Amino acid sequence: MCRTYNMIGSLAHIKAHLEANNIYEFKSLKDVIQFQNSYQLLRQQIIIDHERLITQEKDMLNLELEQLDIIIGTHKQQTEQKFLGKIETLQQQLHCLSSESAFYSFKSLTKSLRVWSYNRKLQRKKEGLKKEITKSTSKYIKVRHLKSTRFQFITSQFSSAVEESAGADLIEIERKKTVIDQLSTFIYGALGEQTVVKTLEALSDDYFLINDFVVSFSPPLYNRQENEYIKSIQIDHLLVAPSGVFLIETKNWSEHSLSNISLRSPIQQIKRSSFALYKLLNNEISGLNLEKHHWGDKKISIKNLLVLTNSKPKEEFQYVKILNINDLLGYIGYFKPIFSKNETQRVFDYLLNTNGQKNLYP
Repeated sequence: MCRTYNMIGSLAHIKAHLEANNIYEFKSLKDVIQFQNSYQLLRQQIIIDHERLITQEKDMLNLELEQLDIIIGTHKQQTEQKFLGKIETLQQQLHCLSSESAFYSFKSLTKSLRVWSYNRKLQRKKEGLKKEITKSTSKYIKVRHLKSTRFQFITSQFSSAVEESAGADLIEIERKKTVIDQLSTFIYGALGEQTVVKTLEALSDDYFLINDFVVSFSPPLYNRQENEYIKSIQIDHLLVAPSGVFLIETKNWSEHSLSNISLRSPIQQIKRSSFALYKLLNNEISGLNLEKHHWGDKKISIKNLLVLTNSKPKEEFQYVKILNINDLLGYIGYFKPIFSKNETQRVFDYLLNTNGQKNLYP
């Protein structure tokens, strides 16, 4: 099986974009696509879940209101009994006092004051009964009022209660959808790149695949033929094989897109990357020191491929082979080995170590 390294570029971009937006639950491209396809069902499920929660809350509120009515009634009854007991005691004391005889004026005055005092206490107890009942039940009445208000709201405006309950979850799923919709181009591209990787993995372990190969140059490389300076390159796939190095760009274009999009741009990109890669591999700084042929130093050739995963155009371009995904392995297998196993390993090691680095040129 072909030995594969690095995450594909489109997938790396998708992962970075999701994490930048604090979205971590998706573990694969399949999960992302499944979310896209299931968005409406997921949204509906959120509403169904919150309808169930609001129904459960309503049932619980109804039970709690019944329990609060019992508690309030019990506290009211206990307070009344307590006060009525005190009033009855005072009345008995007053009755006993009223029955006592007083022969002297001083005793008579004292008795009158005591009677007045008991009557005053009785009056206060009777007046304080309502206040004491209110005091003993006030906290339960407040709680009941809040729960009753909520119960009435749910009963009369069930849909609004559900919408309010589900609001945060609906906003979050909509946010995720918006973030993922922004990645549509990369998702489509990642599907194509994954198809290429899966196809190449069928090769033997004599082959090495580096995905998302990136390198920058300081100072920039000058391409005399195109009269341009190259600061960096990015290549979808680099396949290091006994038969050479294959530079592979992938396009997951539909037939409709293919008929409306020019191939000139990706072809030019491939040529540009190929020039830089050739310079990178075939210079003294690389230190590869490959074996020599009888005609001189062995150069590392670059085979440029544009792989289309859906359909193949009729156009052909010099220096770049355009292939359908079904023809990829056959094309690679056509070339005979030019590197030994050790040389293939050295080329791969050099490219893997170079990936993501800045290469300096005098």
